[in-house]
Amino acid sequence: MGSHDFVPDETWLRSRFAGRRSVGPVTAGDGHLWRSDRDIRPAAVLVPVVKRDSELTVLFTRRTAHLHDHAGQISFPGGRSEPGDAGAAQTAMRETLEEIGLAADRVELLGELSQYVTVTGYRVTPVVGLVTPPLNLKPDEFEVAEVFEAPLAFLLDTANHQHNCVSWEGRERRYYAIPYRNYYIWGATAGMLMNLHAYLTG
Repeated sequence: MGSHDFVPDETWLRSRFAGRRSVGPVTAGDGHLWRSDRDIRPAAVLVPVVKRDSELTVLFTRRTAHLHDHAGQISFPGGRSEPGDAGAAQTAMRETLEEIGLAADRVELLGELSQYVTVTGYRVTPVVGLVTPPLNLKPDEFEVAEVFEAPLAFLLDTANHQHNCVSWEGRERRYYAIPYRNYYIWGATAGMLMNLHAYLTG
């Protein structure tokens, strides 16, 4: 989707998740290149699409600089699965509540995207949810440095998508990126956004 004029709305978004659509992922991550299967742990994130008056936005967190995994990076709220979780959606909502204080009654779950394996050893299931303001967020100061939103239209516009390459631990690693204002969305988060783009526009 390269049109700068297209503004996705709630009706369009719902319609894309209403049918059982089979769209393959653009990327499944590259964590399997560095980890054995037994070292990869299940996790889930919420992809929070917020219903703002003028347009739909996607909510992100910027992680604090001292965290062990993905320090300082742009992420979706979420985390590793716990034994008591009934599934990816429960993991995503529990972790989202812990991280940013977003209550489950503000979120309508629309569906799940393809799993993504991170370099840090997580098999992440992205769960897309439609979020109705007011959000009344209470970010966890230990984990979350900042919460911000970016327009869904901007994230879906292919003009804003980058596919870059870096040498990491002796191997060539390709990764996606979507720069937005002073934020650099890349790695797993950008990869999941590519899969969201493919699912919504395929």
